Amino acid sequence: MAGIRVDIRAGRRAQAQARAVQQVRRKPAENFFDYSMLFIVLFLLGFGLVMIYSTSSYSAALQYEGDSAYFLKKQAMATVLGIFAMIVVANIPYHFWERFASLAYIGSVVLILMVKVPGLAYSANGATRWIKVGPLTIQPAEVAKLGMILFLASLVCKMGRGIRTTKGFFTILLVPAPVCLMIWKVTNNLSSAIIVFGIAALMLFVSSPEYKKFVIMMIAGIAGVIALIFLIKGISASEDMNFRFARILAWMDPEAYANGKGFQTLQALYAIGSGGILGKGLGQSMQKLGFLPEAQNDMIFSIICEELGLFGGIAVIMMFLLLIWRFMVIANNASDLFGALLVVGVMGHVAIQVILNIAVVTNTIPNTGISLPFISYGGSAVLFLLAEIGLVLSVARGIRLKDL
Repeated sequence: MAGIRVDIRAGRRAQAQARAVQQVRRKPAENFFDYSMLFIVLFLLGFGLVMIYSTSSYSAALQYEGDSAYFLKKQAMATVLGIFAMIVVANIPYHFWERFASLAYIGSVVLILMVKVPGLAYSANGATRWIKVGPLTIQPAEVAKLGMILFLASLVCKMGRGIRTTKGFFTILLVPAPVCLMIWKVTNNLSSAIIVFGIAALMLFVSSPEYKKFVIMMIAGIAGVIALIFLIKGISASEDMNFRFARILAWMDPEAYANGKGFQTLQALYAIGSGGILGKGLGQSMQKLGFLPEAQNDMIFSIICEELGLFGGIAVIMMFLLLIWRFMVIANNASDLFGALLVVGVMGHVAIQVILNIAVVTNTIPNTGISLPFISYGGSAVLFLLAEIGLVLSVARGIRLKDL
């Protein structure tokens, strides 16, 4: 009888364990949501709106009949639309967009060419880089960045091991070339072309196991830049000289071109220097009062340093470093290669723009028009950046907590 009781108890324990296993299997796996990254993005957006108002209120009041909040209202509207786009994209499985990768590439090319269409082209500050349809103004270069991320992520996944070959490597590398060339020649926007190519190079670097080709490319690029600098040193500034050459000369000696190409750089450096450690105080900048051109756009970081000091500038840089770290965490834990490459592409977009913008403001590299992500004024930029953040959040939602 004792043996029978033991068997019955063992059988009951086995049944209980089996039921527990079934309940665990039935319970859906809890997915990950990166609240840290979302908080950082929302903080940068809010901080950007504050700084746009602080930076642009004086010039807006002069240009738009006393409406000091003109630029703030336009940026706030684009930010609201961008947050809505982010929420929608974040709640759609990211593989849904893979089927539209080729369409995104072709659409980017078409939009860039539309800049030359009369009636659609829109010019500002002497540059024609936008298309305007009714009240909407879109910069095709921003669309191209998102389109390139989608297309390259899809293409690398389709090629598989073929990317390891030299032919596959250069095939991927040449994909962004037509788009970059059109951005440069059609919209006269070399900085955006550099960013698109940088995004493509980073995605290729992550997906390719062979680094020798990248080392050779880097050495060749550095040698080319040095040769160009020595070449330009022998060129004297003149009225008919290419304006990009003039910018390089102004970068090497901004004080010699204080009344021309070096003016904006010098004013930005004055702003940074006068801010000191803790700054003059929010809203107390002097350089924004007509001295620093386009203070709310490319040069907003210099006003941050003037009003909030070195402390404020470093704090902004730290927030971007935290954001890039969150991108890396999501990319490392993505459920597949396509998702990882999407996150790497967005990370490259944000990182490259932050590095280049701060480098321009501090005169580390020649002056070129690159905005500071989430902070600088620009509706198209913030709208499509937030759509990219939605893609990253969608990839994050595919990560299970137990896999972290």
